[in-house]
Amino acid sequence: MLRLRPYRKSDADIIVGWIKDERTFRYWCADRFELYPITAADLNDQYENSPGAEDVYHFTAYDETGIAGHINIRFPEPGNIDTVRFGYVILNDKRRGQGLGKEMTALALRYAFDIMKAKRVTIGVFEENKAALNCYLSAGFRDTGTAYEFPYHDEKWNCKELDITKGTEK
Repeated sequence: MLRLRPYRKSDADIIVGWIKDERTFRYWCADRFELYPITAADLNDQYENSPGAEDVYHFTAYDETGIAGHINIRFPEPGNIDTVRFGYVILNDKRRGQGLGKEMTALALRYAFDIMKAKRVTIGVFEENKAALNCYLSAGFRDTGTAYEFPYHDEKWNCKELDITKGTEK
């Protein structure tokens, strides 16, 4: 059974170790980091020094076998405390396909709705990242119909905007 705890700087080495290629990296962060690969120091630096860093809450998912995933929750619009956004969602690459993504998403939704008192949660996901898209949809997120194009080398990815409102999670 997964649990969430606040992110620790020492988690960064483990988290960046799950990113084995640039495609996975871009699925995870889009263009939030300029260069691939990143180091633990790069991740911690962004978490501490980015504009608005004080309004982002970073979590690590863990169970009896160790760290299993990572997610952050932030307020995307200054002054709007009714909507939060999930980001930097990633699972231990060796533990994918075990339902942990849905479990971590459910825990984060519970935190967003019950602790942060959000009424709505949003997330962006690349249509090409089928496993992540299916995970969020199975957790109760719905496609808002909003999308934007993201250039990745010679490809154009479609980033779908999803949302979920309190009481509709599964």
